[in-house]
Amino acid sequence: MQETRSPILQGTLDLMVLKTLEQMGPLHGYGIARRIEQVGQNALIVNQGTIYLCLVRLVQKQWITAEWGKSDNNRKAKFYSLTPAGEAQLAAETENWERISDVIGRVLQPATGS
Repeated sequence: MQETRSPILQGTLDLMVLKTLEQMGPLHGYGIARRIEQVGQNALIVNQGTIYLCLVRLVQKQWITAEWGKSDNNRKAKFYSLTPAGEAQLAAETENWERISDVIGRVLQPATGS
């Protein structure tokens, strides 16, 4: 039987994290991971270690900021927010993703009679 959940494609997690923060506002790492899984209708596996490495990388690139706050269950958690540089990166990565996915779609479904 084939696995119904897939690992996230390399290079796409940054895009999904940036888009999640744009749509949802500040969130902690666990909330970001759950939101990506929810929007993806649980078809993607979001590994906790991977999401936190991604968040550290995005903070270092200054595409997001991190500040401590309280989670819904009153625990101390780091909340991440999109920066203006992150908004610009999100726009660039979205454009790139749309271009690449269009090419992949054309390769997988070549026009007949060509």
